[in-house]
Amino acid sequence: MAAQVQEKIQLQELLRRHPADIAEVLVTLKEEEAVELLRRLYLRRAAAAPLGEMDPEEAARLLAELNREEAIHILSHMDPDDAVDLLLELPEETVRDLLSRLETRKAQMFRALLAYPPDTAGGLMSPEVLALPAHLTAQQAIEEIRRRAEELETVYYAYVVDEEKKLLGVLSLRDLVLARPETPIGAIMNREVVTLPAEMDVEEVAQLFDKYNYLALPVVDKDGHLLGIVTVDDVMDVMREEATEDLLRMSGIPSGEEAALSPPLTSVKFRLPWMMGYILLDLLVVYAVSLFEHTIAQAAVLAAFMPLIADMSGNVAAQALSVAIRGMATGEVGWRDLPRVVRKELLVGCLNGLALGAQLGLIAFLLRGNPFLGLVAAVALAGNTLVATVMGGVLPFLFKRLRVDPAMVSGPVATTLADLTGFFLFLGLGALFLRYLQ
Repeated sequence: MAAQVQEKIQLQELLRRHPADIAEVLVTLKEEEAVELLRRLYLRRAAAAPLGEMDPEEAARLLAELNREEAIHILSHMDPDDAVDLLLELPEETVRDLLSRLETRKAQMFRALLAYPPDTAGGLMSPEVLALPAHLTAQQAIEEIRRRAEELETVYYAYVVDEEKKLLGVLSLRDLVLARPETPIGAIMNREVVTLPAEMDVEEVAQLFDKYNYLALPVVDKDGHLLGIVTVDDVMDVMREEATEDLLRMSGIPSGEEAALSPPLTSVKFRLPWMMGYILLDLLVVYAVSLFEHTIAQAAVLAAFMPLIADMSGNVAAQALSVAIRGMATGEVGWRDLPRVVRKELLVGCLNGLALGAQLGLIAFLLRGNPFLGLVAAVALAGNTLVATVMGGVLPFLFKRLRVDPAMVSGPVATTLADLTGFFLFLGLGALFLRYLQ
């Protein structure tokens, strides 16, 4: 009895917390404990919001453990965009079964949202939008907003539409409150509306939010009909996911879905195929070095500097790659800006190459007392820095143009090419000055 009372007190304390905090608690529990807590939240009609705050895959896994009645009740009370994200993580037959049991209007809404690719504005939007007919007065509009406030996910703006639901303008709630009661809302709306085509890619959506600093933007079809809205909190989720995926892809994990606590075999499945591919790519470097076996045998000191040349080439290429990929992801640069990027990276490569080459040349001379070794090291590193910088800046644009993920492919290719360039320069110059290095 005392244990039950204690559990009830803990649940009451939990219910006073924000849904995002409850979601964090669910994630930290073992699966059977999380399901049991979710059932208790369901009985208190408080399970929908925390599930909406969770990662869709984790939320779907918990929902699948509930019976159909519990799952349907929770889905019907979730924000539509969050519910659809969750449904996308469930097997198709489960989704069909759930939709067939949902209330007709909800099921139709979810089916419409599921028809849009998840990486588009349509897949990101919520259809619960505050749309007002243009003939309303300011007073009538305020009364309508009050009547519909509880059924809407958020109320940042009101959108004015005609009889065919075509978007005419956007209405600031501040302007609405300050207007005279009898003023038609068509007279105070802003007709210059930034809209999102339903098929727009989510990265472009994020760039528009970043550019205009809006809290929400309307989604329209090709004929201008208002379909829904995308809110800034959804965009923040997208930006975080995209940044995470790009980071993982640059590290050689293609799906962008490996988590820190993923099962070992899952991590192996994601990582091993690409590492095996990188070995084949690196065989080019092995072949290049093998061409200079005689030179290395005659001047073993060259072998001591080869790891440094390879490491510096990779670092230099990685710097330029990171800047280029970030610029492309944020919309700062595109294909038309490639000439400017090349000019900039050429200058950066020249200046950095001169400085790094001079530094390494001086170090090589001081270590061995051989000015020719210093000259070979300086020229090789300076030239390699220039080439690696330009390749790092250019390759992401080329792969993007070829419809290949630049974050996934550019790094290994740039590193391999930079290593090839560095070794050919260093060992080629070593062969040229071999008699002075022995």
